[in-house]
Amino acid sequence: MIIPDHVSLEELDEMLSRDDVTLQLSKAAIERITKCRDYLDQKLADSPDLTIYGINTGFGDLCDIKVEEDELSDLQHNLIRSHACGIGEAIDPSIVRRMMLLKIIGLQRGHSGVSLEVVQYLLHMVNDRALPTIYKYGSLGASGDLAPLAHMSLPLIGHGMLTQGGKQVAAVDYWQQKGLVPLKLKSKEGLALLNGTQFMTAFGTHNISVARRLHQRATDIAGLSIVGYAGQLQPFHEKLQEIRPHSGQVEVAARLRKLVGDCERSPKQYSVQDPYSFRCIPQVHGATQDVLHTVATVFEIEINSVTDNPTVFPNEDMILSGGNFHGQTLAIHLDLLAIAIAELGSISERRSFTLLAGERELSKFLASDPGMESGLMIAQYAAAGLVSANKQLCTPASVDSITSSNGQE
Repeated sequence: MIIPDHVSLEELDEMLSRDDVTLQLSKAAIERITKCRDYLDQKLADSPDLTIYGINTGFGDLCDIKVEEDELSDLQHNLIRSHACGIGEAIDPSIVRRMMLLKIIGLQRGHSGVSLEVVQYLLHMVNDRALPTIYKYGSLGASGDLAPLAHMSLPLIGHGMLTQGGKQVAAVDYWQQKGLVPLKLKSKEGLALLNGTQFMTAFGTHNISVARRLHQRATDIAGLSIVGYAGQLQPFHEKLQEIRPHSGQVEVAARLRKLVGDCERSPKQYSVQDPYSFRCIPQVHGATQDVLHTVATVFEIEINSVTDNPTVFPNEDMILSGGNFHGQTLAIHLDLLAIAIAELGSISERRSFTLLAGERELSKFLASDPGMESGLMIAQYAAAGLVSANKQLCTPASVDSITSSNGQE
């Protein structure tokens, strides 16, 4: 399968889920990568006194220290080794593979100055499911995902461990088994591998896919709850949605009308109005759906962006240093996603609570013999505990900040 020039969330999931495909670079991508590297090599050859951040200087607060030409490869190797200081538990291999593919997608745009060989080595590991060990903590997000991406890059230069088929193997042994040698990085290549938002984006795109499935299931379960509670259909009437036409609300109400309308329901009307946890499902589930759409749009842009630094523009004869590695837009939207999903759990728990209250001819706790049996009493306790935990977990993380790199970052 050729990696598209523009990758959608759905295409990303498909590429990662299929075992029957080998991913390949397009001819256009190969040309872009090669052209950018050739330009950078020529630029350095033509202008030996030119100082360019990260290419022939130190990093972070060491950006004003010039590095000699014969030390540029060592500079890139030192960068990867020094930044590989992640801690905590190892992240799931599926996230690691997603992260590596996202790095390839960014590098293939031809603005990072890496050689084609670097991208091909990464692609070989992705296709072979030879996945580096990457740890949960270490990234601040603002400088990109330096520590996680350093662990991702270690095997390329023959360091660190790989997991393949559930077994761990030293990277240097892996390349030997494949008849290959570890890479000797050129100028800029280590920094291009480490700078970027692929750790954040890997978790974000994975969570969007999970959240979409959760949202659909939560809405279906809400429909069953309406039937079980003999709830009214009036709150889901299309006329109500027309006068407040948020797309998520409109779509959720339509789904509920279809689901509940097809079910056999009690003919009784027990109350003039149902509790909010039933009556306001379109408004709450719909708001979450709208957030999902917004967050997915942001992450699709990020998938197809260049987020390392500096970035190279061969056609314009420019090398620009900026801050595309900064994860603020991802952090804010991930916080928003967490809040939106927590709200699905919160309203669901309230419906469970109501269904167990012994109302509308339902037995207490839905037990067949209340008193002798506790029914689903403690299931609601567990749900309440999870809702409480979710409220803490979705407290925004993006508003927190700590200065690093001697005040430079």
